[in-house]
Amino acid sequence: QVQLVESGGGLVQTGGSLRLSCLASGNISSGDDVGWYRQAPGKQRELVARDPHGGSTIYADSVKGRFTISRDNAKNTMYLQMNSLKPEDTAVYYCRRRLYWGQGTQVTVSS
Repeated sequence: QVQLVESGGGLVQTGGSLRLSCLASGNISSGDDVGWYRQAPGKQRELVARDPHGGSTIYADSVKGRFTISRDNAKNTMYLQMNSLKPEDTAVYYCRRRLYWGQGTQVTVSS
């Protein structure tokens, strides 16, 4: 079993920045496939960024150049640095590690 706890969401103005964190515990490995996803009201959950560890990092076109996924294996934590935020980035953000999901954290970008 793997437990994931997200933090760092909140309300920010257009153009601002936030950093999301996802702390993992349980049966984890530094080589785990990890990713960030988001779901806006009335929309399907979508991929934001993925780090397959050993492969190329993948970003949604809508966030390329603005968001960065990273991980600190010593802290069992993955991050999503979000810069130049836009109102359309408003959503609940979820972290994923292998087949396990966090509970989600709300990000709201005001115009």
